[in-house]
Amino acid sequence: MVNSRLIFDGHLDLAMNALEWNRDLRWSVEEIRKSEEGMTDKTDRAKGTVSLPSMRKGNIGICVATQIGRYIKRGNNLPGWKSAEQAWAQTQGQLAWYKAMEEAGEMVQISSCKDLENHLKLWENPPENAAVGYILSLEGADSILSMNHLEKAFDYGLRAIGPAHYGPGTYAHGTDSNGGIGIKGRKLLKEMERLGIILDATHLCDESFRETLDSFHGPVWASHNNCRIFVPHNRQLSDTQITELTDREAVIGVALDAWMMVPGWVRGKSDPKDMGVSLKLMIDNIDHICQLTGNSLHAGIGSDLDGAFGIEQCPYDLDTISDLQKVPDMLSANGYSPYDIQNILSNNWIRFLKKNLPP
Repeated sequence: MVNSRLIFDGHLDLAMNALEWNRDLRWSVEEIRKSEEGMTDKTDRAKGTVSLPSMRKGNIGICVATQIGRYIKRGNNLPGWKSAEQAWAQTQGQLAWYKAMEEAGEMVQISSCKDLENHLKLWENPPENAAVGYILSLEGADSILSMNHLEKAFDYGLRAIGPAHYGPGTYAHGTDSNGGIGIKGRKLLKEMERLGIILDATHLCDESFRETLDSFHGPVWASHNNCRIFVPHNRQLSDTQITELTDREAVIGVALDAWMMVPGWVRGKSDPKDMGVSLKLMIDNIDHICQLTGNSLHAGIGSDLDGAFGIEQCPYDLDTISDLQKVPDMLSANGYSPYDIQNILSNNWIRFLKKNLPP
C-alpha cells in the first residue's frame, strides 16, 4: 500500500523557479523568502510557497514537473523568446537543472512504470530527505523545433506535452486566444501518439481543445485546470469538456491560482482574504468534477503553486505547499471516504501513469 497521505501534484514549474527566479529549491521556503526581501523585479518576490523540503514536509513525494519556453512571433506582446531556437535552449537549461538535482540526490526522474513502482515503494516509508519523484512535462510546445527534436525529448524522458500556453502558439492556440491547431498541430499530435506521449489539454482555447481531442487518440489529462462553472473564462474547463475528458479516462488537476478560483480577481490588486480565496474553493472544484462524473476517479491536485505567483495570489489558508495536507481532512468533512480521498490525493494520477507510461 502507498502511504495513505501521499500527495501527487500534477503541475509544478520547479525548473522555471530555479533558473528564472534564481531560487535554490533545496532551501526552505522561509530561507528563500528571506533571501528575496527588498527585491522588486517580480511581483511575488519573498512570497514563494514551494521548495523541495516543503514538499517532503507535506508528503508530496511525486509531481509532474515542467519545462517551459514560449516562442513569441513578431507583434505578440506576451513575454517569451524571439525564436524557437532560444525557447528550445531554455528548456534544455531547465532539463540540466533537473539532472543536477538528480545527481544531488534531491529528485529522481520517473519515465517508466518500473521507475514509478520503485519510487512508490520508497515513499511507503520515506527516509529523511527522500528524493522527490518527477514526471517531465512540457508546458507549451513552441520549443519543439522539429519532430526529430520531439523524439530527442522523448528519449531524455519527456512524457507529457501541453501544445499551447498563453496566446497563439506554433502548434495550437492557448489561453486568451482563438483558433485551431492547423497542419503543424496535427503533425505534432500524430508523433506524440506514436511515441506514447501524454497530451495535456490544459491551456487550449475552446477551438484548439475541440480539434486536438478529435485528432489525438492517445492518453490525455488536464494537469492544472479548474471549472468554468465557477470562473467563466476559457482558461477553465466547461462541464462538456470535463465530461469529454473523463470519458477518455483523463485526470484533471485542480489549481490554486487565485484568478482561476474566484471571478473578478485583478492581478496585483486583489487580496486573497478579501476575495474569499481559500482551500475550500479547491474542494468545490474537486467536488464539482466528482459530482459531474459520478465518482472520484478523475479529480486530482495540479496546484501550479509558484507558477509566477506566490502567497499574494493563492488561498490565504496556505502558507507553503506542505499545507496541501489540509486537503484530506477537508474532503473528509465533505463526506468523502478514505478510498475517494486517496484517489484524489494521488491514486488517480498513479493509476493513469501505470496504464500509460512505458514498461
